[in-house]
Amino acid sequence: MKVLLSINPEHVENIFKGVKTFEFRRKVFARKDVTTVVVYCTMPVGRIVGEFDIDTILEDAPHEIWKKTRSGSGITKDFFDQYFLDRKIAYALKIGEVREYEEHIDPKEVLDNFTPPQSYMYMKEERRKAVRQDQLEFW
Repeated sequence: MKVLLSINPEHVENIFKGVKTFEFRRKVFARKDVTTVVVYCTMPVGRIVGEFDIDTILEDAPHEIWKKTRSGSGITKDFFDQYFLDRKIAYALKIGEVREYEEHIDPKEVLDNFTPPQSYMYMKEERRKAVRQDQLEFW
């Protein structure tokens, strides 16, 4: 199963450069069969730009997550602390293999009623528009 995550352009760039090896989340998927993240790069890009495999998902208190992930965080400690302010649990997706798409995809062309997800969106077949198969390399 794949999920689509909205990620800011600066973090997307660091993921595909290999600088950011963890993606942090306040919430994680309920389904346990999620293995791949489809990356929606937020505005001003506004495109699906690639995907990455999930190596593991870490779950712990924010200070413990920071200790385990800081070298691959791609963010500052201040940014991390602000993101998890008043949270008891933090999640870190360990990024496995990354694949940047040759052609970035306008999600409105391939997904019905697309709005960028606040946390995540399951990539379900029924959301798929009737389009050319080569536009759906991420499915």
